[in-house]
Amino acid sequence: MTAYIMEWASLLLRWLHVITAIAWIGSSFYFVWLDLSLRKREGLPKGAHGESWSVHGGGFYHVQKYLVAPERMPEELHWFKHESYFTWLSGFCLLAVTYYYGANTYLVDTAVADLSAMQAIGISIASLVGGWVFFDQLCKSKLGENLWVLAAILFVFLMASGWAYSEIFSARATLLHVGAMIATWMTGNVFFIIIPNQKKVVATLKAGGKADPIYGKIAKQRSTFNNYLTLPVLFMMLSNHYPMTYGIDALWLVVGLVILIGATIRSWFNFGHEGRSGVARQWQWPVAGVLTVVLAWVLYVPPAQLEAGEAVISDAEAVALVQTHCVACHGPVLAAAMKGVQLHTLDSIIKNKDSIYAQAVASQAMPMGNASGMTEAERRALGLWIQAQ
Repeated sequence: MTAYIMEWASLLLRWLHVITAIAWIGSSFYFVWLDLSLRKREGLPKGAHGESWSVHGGGFYHVQKYLVAPERMPEELHWFKHESYFTWLSGFCLLAVTYYYGANTYLVDTAVADLSAMQAIGISIASLVGGWVFFDQLCKSKLGENLWVLAAILFVFLMASGWAYSEIFSARATLLHVGAMIATWMTGNVFFIIIPNQKKVVATLKAGGKADPIYGKIAKQRSTFNNYLTLPVLFMMLSNHYPMTYGIDALWLVVGLVILIGATIRSWFNFGHEGRSGVARQWQWPVAGVLTVVLAWVLYVPPAQLEAGEAVISDAEAVALVQTHCVACHGPVLAAAMKGVQLHTLDSIIKNKDSIYAQAVASQAMPMGNASGMTEAERRALGLWIQAQ
């Protein structure tokens, strides 16, 4: 009964997480476009930075932006914050339901680090909190005043985090945790910095004072970071569903490449919103394409080759291997819960041989948490048998 309840919790939380993420990313991308599409024109009200016209839903929209605020505050002011909050909250709850509740299966890999479930959970939470403190203090330091310097330091830090997580957690949890750390920074920016600063500006204006433009400058710094790291976060959150993305040792390199690809693609959109043309918008897709090919090459695991004197195991031995390490989950009893995949007969193994190779040999994602203790020699033997089919 508990397992059934947790499956429902996982489904509903994942659904909520996707919905709120769509709302957050959608509004974020819209406001990035809006900000970069602003143009200065004759007749703008005093204090207006620029305006933008757009058409949608059969009507026209005329938007003006004030860097600080208009002389008179409107009676109704819309805030965009709950999308971010609920995306993070639903994501953390999903992390707890999947990776904390199932820590021995999804989070801990004793072949990497001999941790108890509670130790692994503690490290996970501490790393998210500590990562935010590091990021926040760096942004507030002198180094954070230069966005290029800030970006370079954070780029190195995230790759180092990818390496550190890979030395502590299972490969499946590594990229996910890098993504969770970045997502924590992004929501932390909204909750601790951007919204409080905007509230200070509003309160000052309502009291008849003059708002300090530094608050807008700080918000711009944090929003720029959120904008460029959105696409890499999405990749890392999806990675746990694709074992090929975490089936190598150098996951820190995957982190670096994914960040570069995502940020490069975002720059193409951003430059276009600004109205740039020519070389400014011609280099991104070729660069992103080359980096994606490099990423695919890095993640590629070449097929094992028979060595001198080595023989391919028999069909009976292959079936015995699969029954020992896979049938506990992929037998007739639990097949419905495992995407309907049954691996208890030779025919069913041959039918699913490509998936078995990808999951148990190339990426070593299965058995989950290597609960059955499948050895490297057994994986190699099974891989050579599959290639011979």
